[in-house]
This record gives sequence, structure tokens and C-alpha cells, in this order.
Amino acid sequence: MPVAKSKQRSTLFVFLYFASSAALAVLLSASWQWLAGASARPARMRLFMHDVLTGPGATAVEVVNGTGPSLFGGDPPLRFGQVVVIDDALTDGPDPASRPVGRAQGTYVFASMHDPALLFCMNVVLTAGPYSGSTFAVVGRDNIVEPLRELSVVGGTGRFRMATGYVLWRTASWQLRKNAVLDLDVFIYVHAHAHAHA
Repeated sequence: MPVAKSKQRSTLFVFLYFASSAALAVLLSASWQWLAGASARPARMRLFMHDVLTGPGATAVEVVNGTGPSLFGGDPPLRFGQVVVIDDALTDGPDPASRPVGRAQGTYVFASMHDPALLFCMNVVLTAGPYSGSTFAVVGRDNIVEPLRELSVVGGTGRFRMATGYVLWRTASWQLRKNAVLDLDVFIYVHAHAHAHA
């Protein structure tokens, strides 16, 4: 008789284990669907980024001189391995005197041995407009000679908590080894629950 009771207990334990596992899977699935469904509200903004490499007001500083192959002419040329740290102004127009709306803070690295392509990693810190005080992170490949590039939005804070999206990236103006103005067309999917806590 003790053997029969032991088998019953084992069967009950296995049943409870699988039942609780199934219930947990359903709950996690429902939670994930709620989070995914909460990101249905898109936001769009147009920003102009001023990458200033010259003068006393420089906002982009080379911290590692690339020693790899030359990727672009000039004196000195742009080379594989070059690393630049930025704290660039963001405005609502291409003119540097346009209304400031934030800062682009991060790094870019010449990360291709064959193309003038950068690995861009930056935080967009907004200081004006409806999303003032919030940030979002941009990461991606920027081949500077292509007319249109696409980078990823990989998260954020405040109103952009858990945001996803992309940035269509164009060069508005550029002087080699001097200054550039970049036109950023930003598309972000904002999670509804971020609004409740921002």
C-alpha cells in the first residue's frame, strides 16, 4: 500500500508541475502581448545635428587617431580605427542659429576597413518640445558617402522608455575634417505604459 500512495503522490506532483508551468507560460505570453501591444503609438520628429570639429566651439573631438587603411582623402586622411566623441547640438532647422532642441552625445568609430562607414552610438537628449527631459539611444552603421542611411532606435528613458524605431539619416552639409550638418528623420514607437510613469 505505501508503494501505491507514493505513485499517487508522484503522479499528483507531475500533474501540478505541468499545470503550473502551463499557467506561467500563459501569463508570460499575455504579459508579452500586452507590452508589444502597448507600443502602437508612433512619434516622429525631425532634428538637425551639428557636428563641429573645428574652432573653440568644437563639439566633436578625435580621441583615437586611426592607424588602419585610409578610407577618405584629406590631410590627414580619415582612417580605419579613428574614434570621435561627440556632444553635438540638435536644432529644429539646418542653420546653427535655429532653435535648440537637445544634444547628441556619444561616439562614432570608423569601423570598416574598406568604406568610410561609421559605427554610431549616441544618446539623443531632448531639452525642448513635448518630449523634453526624455532620451533615446541610436545605434547603427553610417556610410558617410551614401545619400540615405538607416540607423536603429534601441531604447530610451522618460517618455521613450522601452522605445523602438529607426532614424533616416542624411547629410545636409559637410566639409571634410571640418563641420557637418546631419538631417535626422526619427520614427519612434512609444510604449503607452511609458506615458503613465514619465
